[in-house]
Amino acid sequence: MADESPLDRFKSVLTGASRAIAREPELEVAWTADNPVMAGNTMRVPMPGRALPKGQVAEVRGFADSFALKLRHHNEVLHARAAPSEPSARACYDAIEAVRYEALGARAYPGMRANLDAAQAVRVGSDPITRATASSEVPIQTALSLMLREHLTGQPVPDAARGGVEMLRAWIEEKTGGDFDALAATLDDQKAFQGLALDMLQHLELTRAEPLEQEPNEPDDQDGEDETEDEEDGGESGAEQQPQEVAAQPSEGEDENESDSQREEGDQPEEAEPGDEGEEGMLPVRPNRPWTEDPSTFDYKVWTDKFDEVIAAGELCDEEELTRLRAYLDAQLKGLQSVVTRLANRLQRRLMAQQNRSWDFDQEEGLLDAARLARVVISPGSSLSYKVERDVEFKDTIVTLLIDNSGSMRGRPISIAAISADVLARTLERCGVKTEILGFTTRAWKGGQSREAWLAGGKPAQPGRLNDLRHIVYKKADEPYRHARRNLGLMMREGLLKENIDGEALLWAHTRLLARPEDRRILMVISDGAPVDDSTLSVNSAGYLEAHLRKVIDWIERQSPVQLVAIGIGHDVTRYYRRAVTIMDVEQLGGTMIEQLAGLFESD
Repeated sequence: MADESPLDRFKSVLTGASRAIAREPELEVAWTADNPVMAGNTMRVPMPGRALPKGQVAEVRGFADSFALKLRHHNEVLHARAAPSEPSARACYDAIEAVRYEALGARAYPGMRANLDAAQAVRVGSDPITRATASSEVPIQTALSLMLREHLTGQPVPDAARGGVEMLRAWIEEKTGGDFDALAATLDDQKAFQGLALDMLQHLELTRAEPLEQEPNEPDDQDGEDETEDEEDGGESGAEQQPQEVAAQPSEGEDENESDSQREEGDQPEEAEPGDEGEEGMLPVRPNRPWTEDPSTFDYKVWTDKFDEVIAAGELCDEEELTRLRAYLDAQLKGLQSVVTRLANRLQRRLMAQQNRSWDFDQEEGLLDAARLARVVISPGSSLSYKVERDVEFKDTIVTLLIDNSGSMRGRPISIAAISADVLARTLERCGVKTEILGFTTRAWKGGQSREAWLAGGKPAQPGRLNDLRHIVYKKADEPYRHARRNLGLMMREGLLKENIDGEALLWAHTRLLARPEDRRILMVISDGAPVDDSTLSVNSAGYLEAHLRKVIDWIERQSPVQLVAIGIGHDVTRYYRRAVTIMDVEQLGGTMIEQLAGLFESD
């Protein structure tokens, strides 16, 4: 043990403490330079400095304690079963549950309280609540969870978030009434706690009340299954409305999408429904029909598109920086070279198997069939046998990778996405399959020039999308991989990743695919969840962008000749896409992307 460093000893002690708290002897602790995450029985926590600064140690212990408490006190199946389908409600529901199990730890272990506070300060530091200048910019799930944490543990709201919380405090307290006290009495009972949490979300008008016809004991497990019906239902979510700054409600005549307007984007729907990961649905029949303009039923507006741009990756930074960013991506690929090589070989074998040749035997001419020469020796009167090689039809194919370049992908997720694109582009090119790589984000935070034009125009109500799109072409379909290889490094550029408007990006990539001559067209979306644009969501009905995304996906999946598949990076995207899987790390690329792509290639 003489060679063991203080950092090694700290990790050993941290692992032992986490196992004891979680009551899980197989729990493992790993270091990460990215966002802390829990995957199975492995927690990845930030790596402190070698000198083990006190503040960094507290943060690491705080994340480890939180993950351990979740393993001990949280039942994921029970949590997912009652989860609301509305994104804003789901984000609040998840955040409230995290407050519950952390409060149990803070109450049971006084020494854990300061650690959890340190981890909370780190999480809040990157939350939009710290940048909010109006109540419309405050994420309700963050404000609600911080107020509940304050009530349950007595710990004050972090200084960085206090201003944002105060903007919504009076409204939340008015709506919730005695809900906080009721929740405090049921901390030890997750089922009772989540029932009261759902009641509170109804009081906040984030979820719709149960229909009167429903039996009182009827299980509510239709999470995410009837959302299309809900969108057409036009049902109301309540007579009262949130303050105008929190969530603008649709005016009369917009009842067609009123239920959609109750769905607010959220950054946290990702942790639930793990049982859905990896489920593959059968693709619907897609007739090859002529395409025209987008259906009018999308009910989606754009305030102005004159500031939008479709730009080649090489135009967003100079040659020197692009080379440096590619070198950074290569450095991450270097440690994963064995995984990447295995993936490329497995995927190539699966795809090339679709192009296997077969033989027709006993032909009058062709290549001499040596295997049948023995019968000529035995019976000299027999004629020689020939064989003819026959090609199995393999449809000309193009695959488009559409990658979410939003701020929430920063760190490990965007690295996994870039590695995925790099591996697929190289492998598919070897298999004779053309590949296009696209990315989508916005040009600015909180609206950019589009918002300025809207402000100058008098701020009319319900303006529609209110930000400047940036659609990036990393690799064109007909461009060799070696020419576009360096462009993929651009995803490592911090300033690139801003907000994401998925619906329009999906339509853009889809339109490019339809213009291609290939027989089979595959669109693979790599994302981490719901569309997010503060500028648009602050002045339109809640869930405006998500409602559009759902309609675009449904339109493509039901009618388009394009085959659509999605891969969620650390987040569950099965709530949006019929065919989708979730991966937590690059090591899972083989089992997901191979099966998804091979399944699409094998389908007729």
